[in-house]
Amino acid sequence: MLFLGDSITDFWRNSGKPPRTGGKAVWDANFAPLHAANFGISADRTQHLLWRIEHGELEGISPRAIVLMIGTNNIGFESDGTTPRNTPAEAAEGVAAIVHTLRTKLPDAQILLLAIFPRSKKPDDPKRLQVAEINRLIAPLGKDAHVHYLDIGQKFLSADGTLSKNIMPDFLHPNEHGYEIWAAAIKEPLAALLR
Repeated sequence: MLFLGDSITDFWRNSGKPPRTGGKAVWDANFAPLHAANFGISADRTQHLLWRIEHGELEGISPRAIVLMIGTNNIGFESDGTTPRNTPAEAAEGVAAIVHTLRTKLPDAQILLLAIFPRSKKPDDPKRLQVAEINRLIAPLGKDAHVHYLDIGQKFLSADGTLSKNIMPDFLHPNEHGYEIWAAAIKEPLAALLR
């Protein structure tokens, strides 16, 4: 099993002790026994992950299942604060390119394509709305027999749609409790893919 993504995936490796967020204990309990590999890299955008895949990162491995979540870093602005990174459509195209490349390079692997997790405290925040649009655009990728789209975003939200600091202290990266929610939500879908 292989996990691909950005810092949200990468931080499965962190201990989760303040001030860092992370889910190492959750990973060790749920995915380490399955010999899962974590190829998440902080700050990655779709184009970075695509480059890694196209330039040999997956050579010599043949995972039965891949958990993929990428695209949250494609929205927002560059470090100058004024230049937009990507539109939701461009980010979704990047996700589609990654899925296509994974299907080409690892045709037997089952891909669990996760919707990008909600970010920002309030449901009407522009970044939250951009994430929702990316998710709407990538959902049809799940029509492929080897791609299984799953949106677990609601599991992180309060009834009023707000995101709690008790789950994502910076309104982006899960803490240990957030990783527990994530692990519980994908446990059965992953088990089905590994049968």
